[in-house]
Amino acid sequence: MAQFNDWCSTTDGKVGNHHRRVMTGQAAMLDTGVNATAAIVPGHYASEEHVARALARLGKPAAAALIQGKLPTTKQIRSGDLGEIYATEWIDAHSGYRAPIKRLRWKDHRNMAMRGEDVIAIQLDAQTQRLRFLKTEAKSRASLTTKVLADARAGLDKDGGLPSAHALSFISERLLGMGNPTLADAIDDALLKHGIPVQSVTHLLFVFSGNAPDALLTAALQGYPGPIIQWGIGLRVDGHASFVGAVYDKVIADGNKS
Repeated sequence: MAQFNDWCSTTDGKVGNHHRRVMTGQAAMLDTGVNATAAIVPGHYASEEHVARALARLGKPAAAALIQGKLPTTKQIRSGDLGEIYATEWIDAHSGYRAPIKRLRWKDHRNMAMRGEDVIAIQLDAQTQRLRFLKTEAKSRASLTTKVLADARAGLDKDGGLPSAHALSFISERLLGMGNPTLADAIDDALLKHGIPVQSVTHLLFVFSGNAPDALLTAALQGYPGPIIQWGIGLRVDGHASFVGAVYDKVIADGNKS
């Protein structure tokens, strides 16, 4: 886990019926944040089983090369990937939903952004025994702007605000390959048998930025006119670009340690 509580302060607030949370990296604890993040980044690019197999068969240099070969080398893609990683980690630790796959493992190329919804997380409704969905757009910018949030809103509002059939089919196929047919079937049932009502969907707008996201998130939530519950989560780190670079440098250094 990214251990946000170990290096961030947190403030929560309500915006109408919607929820807003802002986590702020504390200057004295940013090294803790770099270390905690670097520890979980490799697992978002390659499965633990793949790394362990490379380690057992080929040794540590090859296992390190496997990870390093999947890491993006451009600042922009590193930033975007880390925003998605943080969104996934926050969901799994704090939302009550679970992201069933780590999507970055299936990138077409390490220096390309993936298309489609950034993260779709799920939760089993105890009363209906059907799935609820958290549709997520993650944005990472050194300087967050209104336009960036408008782009995220456009992504959330696609497909009537529901998770897309393509994204759900992608997750279902990956789950089958990972040996989880029960969850894959539940997703297929939601998509192909029961349908997905708007009431079973929540939107998460997750931003990772160098400037304060509070006012921008509040305005974005206030401006949403639709029926879907909205969560706005911001992670602010001063020196955003340097922090991102330090995280990836640490991942590489850790992998190369003898």
